[in-house]
Amino acid sequence: MTGDYGTNSFSLREENSSLDQGRREVSQPGSDEGALDLVQVSGRIKWFDVAKGFGFIVPDNGMPDVLLHVTCLRREGYQAANEGARIVVEAVHRPRGLQAFRILSLDESTALHPSELPLPRTHVQVVPTSGLEPAVVKWFNRLRGFGFLTQGEGKPDIFVHMETLRRYGIAELKPGERVFVRFGDGSKGLMAAEVRLADMALPHSH
Repeated sequence: MTGDYGTNSFSLREENSSLDQGRREVSQPGSDEGALDLVQVSGRIKWFDVAKGFGFIVPDNGMPDVLLHVTCLRREGYQAANEGARIVVEAVHRPRGLQAFRILSLDESTALHPSELPLPRTHVQVVPTSGLEPAVVKWFNRLRGFGFLTQGEGKPDIFVHMETLRRYGIAELKPGERVFVRFGDGSKGLMAAEVRLADMALPHSH
C-alpha cells in the first residue's frame, strides 16, 4: 500500500543515512569546543522533523545543506525549527558534510504556516463515511507525506495524507499521539478525510 502513496523514497533513504551518521557524530558541549573549526552559516530551514530529531538548513551562499540536530536546538533553548525560518549557525565539518554546532539566531517570523506549505502531489481525496472517531497515530513520515492511524487491534489501519493534515492546520503527527478522524473507503483501504488533534476544539457538529 505504501508504494502507491509514498514519494521521494530515494531521498528519504539518503537523508535517513545522513541522520544515522549525524546521530553518531553530533557534538556535545565540552572541553574540546574551543578546538573546533567552526564556520558561520546563514540560511533558512529546509525542513525539520521533531519526531526524527533532525532537519536541514539551506545556506544562502549555495553551499550544500547543513544538518541540524535536535540536540543543537535544545541546547540553545529551542524545541523546534519551522520550515522557512531564518537561521544563523556555527557549523562544524563532519565526514558527511556540515553540521550545525551552535545556533546564533533563529527568526520564526519568516516561517511558513502548515497551510502555506506546498501540497504533496500524490493525494487522492476520499468521501467520509464515518463520524469523527478517536484514533492513535501508528506512524507518520513527513518526508514521504503520509502515515497510518489505528483504532485498536482487529481494526484496519487508516491511511492519512499530509495534505489532509495541512487542511486542518496540522504540521505533522507523532507515533502514539491521540487524534479524532473522519474517514472513508480509499482505493487501497480506509483513508482519512478529516483529522483533528485530541486537544483541539472539536467542531460543533460532532
